[in-house]
Amino acid sequence: MIRRCQEHGYFRGENCPECGEKGRYLLDDEREQRLGRFVSGALRHFPDDLGLQMDLQGWVDLDRFCAVMKKRYPWTSEDRLVGLVESDTKKRYEIEDRYIRARYGHSVDVDLDHPVCDSEFLYYGVSQEEVEMLLDQGISPIRQTYVHLSTSRQRANEAASVHTDNPIVLKINALEASEEGIEFICANEDIALTEYVPSEFISIEDDD
Repeated sequence: MIRRCQEHGYFRGENCPECGEKGRYLLDDEREQRLGRFVSGALRHFPDDLGLQMDLQGWVDLDRFCAVMKKRYPWTSEDRLVGLVESDTKKRYEIEDRYIRARYGHSVDVDLDHPVCDSEFLYYGVSQEEVEMLLDQGISPIRQTYVHLSTSRQRANEAASVHTDNPIVLKINALEASEEGIEFICANEDIALTEYVPSEFISIEDDD
């Protein structure tokens, strides 16, 4: 559920985590999920099918987006869309200067202009069956425009656990890779993006 506290802004849940106030209702769980699926599809995968023009950095005009959104779901509004974006703990989207975009997760061609990631190491969670191949061939995008890396071992393990019961975390020497011309950009504090990770910068992360 998404609500809005008059003092602290949008939040998810029954009560504002800052002050405990109930706040103003915006979206219940079902409508939050329905709107979330629409936003993901429109900004990551098929903007053209919805008549949305996306620039090279992934931005879509907010007014046009809201018009298409309201035509599909009459119960939506710009306020509810903003609430979805600003209350999202995964920080999947951003709104700026009357434009909206996904920060990551694209399958359409984009050239995102996020800031350069300066982490010394990044992490990538995989299944046991994938480890040998990736250590040999490197990491390429799968059904997405960018390789999505995690900024911590814990986040990588959590991401891989969605797909496998026994994840293995690979460690990326991002500092050395950057010195060799591989660029990593920060989608948010948890996710870094790159076009390809060569095998020489990949090792298996120790459990210690």
